[in-house]
Amino acid sequence: RGLSTWPIILACYPAGMDTKLIASETVAEGTVRFVFERPEGFTYAAGQSVDLTLVKPPETDDLGNMRPFTLSSSPDDDHLAITTRMRDTAFKRTLAAMAPGTAMKVDGPFGELVLPESADRDIVFLAGGIGITPFYAMSRYAAAHALPHRIALFYANRTPEGAAFLSELAELPNPNFTFVPTMTAVDAVWSGERGRIDAALLARHLHEPVHPLYYLAGPMNMVSALRRVLNGNGVKDADIRTEEFTGY
Repeated sequence: RGLSTWPIILACYPAGMDTKLIASETVAEGTVRFVFERPEGFTYAAGQSVDLTLVKPPETDDLGNMRPFTLSSSPDDDHLAITTRMRDTAFKRTLAAMAPGTAMKVDGPFGELVLPESADRDIVFLAGGIGITPFYAMSRYAAAHALPHRIALFYANRTPEGAAFLSELAELPNPNFTFVPTMTAVDAVWSGERGRIDAALLARHLHEPVHPLYYLAGPMNMVSALRRVLNGNGVKDADIRTEEFTGY
């Protein structure tokens, strides 16, 4: 992409490192955060993902016992965490029923959706629903390390109750961070922005950005639509990084 980026963590860990569930908690309607032990020496960059594998689950399906998840935890944390929408699948039914101490396997890290090393360009995160996870990790990391990166995060959900990490992001202590949540349900009790992320919303909040680098994450249809919006505004594909979330 012609950009200098933080070194991508590509360490060669043993296949299927052992981990255990520490705890789980509901962080939004239908959305649960699962916290796991962090294997000794396991390193990753904020925004990267892992593969989690169930060990001898009581049920399975055609997709098998492994699923990829973006880490919502920060590399500074002493644990690994994923945050996911709960659906009626064999994998997630098993995950939801797991007791603390249940063994799992973790592989990774994977992915290049990470912060650039250079802070010369503004960064714009565009998130829909559970697509917030890589941006939550990166935003937390940037704030904790007082990074000079200028970040604007646009976050679309139907309702505030369904928006994971809404209050945490609104209160993030970072003068270089702008947070713009928007709700799409017309009956939602909400005093902020409304509607989908579109060209008009971006224009209201991005004031003379310095050649932004755009990061997109969310449902496939949303990511495709946002790419069209950005292309229509003259943004080149080389300046767009994407991650799509499926409903497994």
